[in-house]
Amino acid sequence: MKENKYDNPAFFNQYSQMTRSVKGLEGAGEWHVLQKILPITKGKRVLDLGCGFGWHCQYVAGQGAESVLGIDLSEKMLDFAKQKNQFSFVEYKQMAIEDFDFPAESFDVVLSSLAFHYLESFDDVCRKVHKCLSVGGTFVFSVEHPVFTAYGSQDWFYNENSEPIHWPVDNYYKEGIRKANFLGQEVVKYHKTLTTYVNGLLKSGFEITALVEPEPDEISLKTIPGMQDELRRPIFLIISALKK
Repeated sequence: MKENKYDNPAFFNQYSQMTRSVKGLEGAGEWHVLQKILPITKGKRVLDLGCGFGWHCQYVAGQGAESVLGIDLSEKMLDFAKQKNQFSFVEYKQMAIEDFDFPAESFDVVLSSLAFHYLESFDDVCRKVHKCLSVGGTFVFSVEHPVFTAYGSQDWFYNENSEPIHWPVDNYYKEGIRKANFLGQEVVKYHKTLTTYVNGLLKSGFEITALVEPEPDEISLKTIPGMQDELRRPIFLIISALKK
């Protein structure tokens, strides 16, 4: 399913006001971990799947990448990315992740941030990424953690005082469509188990080099209200893999 809520004006306006949209990478709760896992991109050809506002494209370009291509389905997000682009060798292309199919060994690094839980098949992504990566190339991505996506509602259970009691986890092994309320609209996502993410990489010939369930950093815990609750269950999963 190629859902594109981000070109809905009301939804895009709400998303544009989120901290990670306004502050970029510094406003993303998982960035302090993802930044450490990203490989050296100096002189590398980089592909960003589901690039959104282009924050990661601009970062790797600033680190000396040779070329950067970001693809995304949303015209509005790409328009923003193009306006903020500071590098002539960074290119943005409107394309669904499901449709990408680049020639063999076209890139040295493929990255993706919080996009694959919108896709039905992770195996298809792994197969195509493995094809377009050079030997020794790196595949790094973040997704919503399977514990976060399993139940579907993506919200706490609350007591009579509106305090979060616990995070629901149910139907974990039943993969597939989940419908969550995000920014006031119903959004379709695809729950996948941790096994699916790990085995998808292994079956495609990748060697997993890092797997992290990032916790909030100390700054976030001290400055953002409610952040202590983010220590009660994982929200993100970050994996790095190498094409052998």
